[in-house]
Amino acid sequence: MTVDTADFGKNLQAWQKLQKLPFGKWLFTQAMCFKVPYFRTVHPRIQELRPGLCRVSAPNRRGVHNHLGTYHAIASCNMAEIAGGIMTEATVPPTHRWIPAGMTVEYKDKATTGVTSIARLDTIPEFGDEKMDLIVPVDVLDADGNVFVSAEITMYVSKKKAR
Repeated sequence: MTVDTADFGKNLQAWQKLQKLPFGKWLFTQAMCFKVPYFRTVHPRIQELRPGLCRVSAPNRRGVHNHLGTYHAIASCNMAEIAGGIMTEATVPPTHRWIPAGMTVEYKDKATTGVTSIARLDTIPEFGDEKMDLIVPVDVLDADGNVFVSAEITMYVSKKKAR
């Protein structure tokens, strides 16, 4: 499937320009964290972004640990929301808006390493005039590639109102 990126938003265009520059991924990530300050709590770094896919990494550090010294469940949810939200922003056309409506999370294991969250849509839906729930699957993996958290984020998508 060929995707014309002109159909997608300014964030994707900014990503495509910045990733080619030294520190471009870092700059893009900082801009996203400025827009959504809570994202900064896990020190994310966006590694890959295109319509239907976002991959975000974060280091293992004391600030994301629970009382057991493993990656905290809510920090894992934050990683899932970062990947899912940024992927949705890059996927939904600029004629539409979206907002997270809910998230289902399954904690499968613990992680004691840096983590990577991957949001991926196997098929990009047609965004028409009707409101829709877009289910965004996200896996959060440890440094060995083991999925320790799986999430499904329901994104409510609707057409922007004419002004």
